[in-house]
Amino acid sequence: MSPRKANVLDYLYNAWCVFWLVVIFLALFPFIFICIQVKSLNRLGTKLTNFWADIFFFISGLWVKTEYRFHPDKKGHYIFVANHFSYLDVAVGMKVVRNYFSYMGKSSVKKVPLLGYMFAKLHIQVDRSDKNSRTRSFKRSMKALEEGRSLFIMPEGGILSEIIPVMKQPFKDGAFVLAVESKTPIVPVTFVNLYRIMPGSFIFWDSPRVIIHEPVSPEGKSTDELKQEIYTIIQTEIDRYADRHRNH
Repeated sequence: MSPRKANVLDYLYNAWCVFWLVVIFLALFPFIFICIQVKSLNRLGTKLTNFWADIFFFISGLWVKTEYRFHPDKKGHYIFVANHFSYLDVAVGMKVVRNYFSYMGKSSVKKVPLLGYMFAKLHIQVDRSDKNSRTRSFKRSMKALEEGRSLFIMPEGGILSEIIPVMKQPFKDGAFVLAVESKTPIVPVTFVNLYRIMPGSFIFWDSPRVIIHEPVSPEGKSTDELKQEIYTIIQTEIDRYADRHRNH
């Protein structure tokens, strides 16, 4: 993937996006904070983060185009699994997934002021270098599924691919072990072009494209079989997009 070159307008647009991302979050944080303190209001806290994403993507002009090949039942629970090439992925996930869900992600997010606090309370942190942390996170994730909450996991374990837009393999086991043990369907999510919109820490104007795929049942499948099936579904769509835009 050849790097995009930024001009003056791109820098101004990037500043606009960052400004509104922070302002909207700070405006909503007092309400999110209240929801965090009362467990019965946690679901509302998640809806407020959805609202944050809605406002940000509207004001920034990053109008998300989502192809729903499957419309998740908002009262159901799933394990959403997506590729991870861009720092924009988490925000777009909040925009397109409207179920009550928790991200399962790296504990390093907790270092970010306010955002880290919110993430720690509404989502599930895991330190993959700490076996005890992995065990605790797995138990929290199983409990969340048992309570009817969905999970959103990016099984590459970070933005680790050395040849974007090809996903890093092998996937981490977590999402797939959880699916098998809890018999929860996996919904693959393809972030089609976010790696072009936000390569590194810079945002370029474009329409984020997302595909919500048909759910994959874990019944009768091993974790390795599930990994390969999910990889193929997501990577196939990424490759189609990349082939169409290879010379742009």
